[in-house]
Amino acid sequence: MSNLINLSEGVSLALRGLVIVAKEFPNRLNIKKLANELQASEAHLSKIFQQLSKASIVKSVRGPAGGFEMCSDVENISFLDIFETIEGKIKKTTCPFSKRECDAENCIYGVSLCSISQELNKAMNKIKLVDFLKKEK
Repeated sequence: MSNLINLSEGVSLALRGLVIVAKEFPNRLNIKKLANELQASEAHLSKIFQQLSKASIVKSVRGPAGGFEMCSDVENISFLDIFETIEGKIKKTTCPFSKRECDAENCIYGVSLCSISQELNKAMNKIKLVDFLKKEK
């Protein structure tokens, strides 16, 4: 059976990694320790956290005591923010299949699928990183 929503490995690692970094705040976590805890490639995780750093979600500190720490308040970081940081901005098209835009009146799918896509986008924006932290406890 197929899942309706499949997250990429990048989004999954970003989310799980952010939960760990947020739990450790104000302490920093280096990428080696984080990769070990997530059982992930250091190189892949490093690229993901560079993207999160560029988006000002985490702060990268160099040096022997360096690592990553939270830059933003976990209550203000949405699941949508994390998703779009890793995957890119979600296109606001009328077709959820990423096809060329068609005449919505003649669309065989009607507005139903577009509505589902918009509701999913809203739901992803409502879910905050702090919600995932609460589930971890």
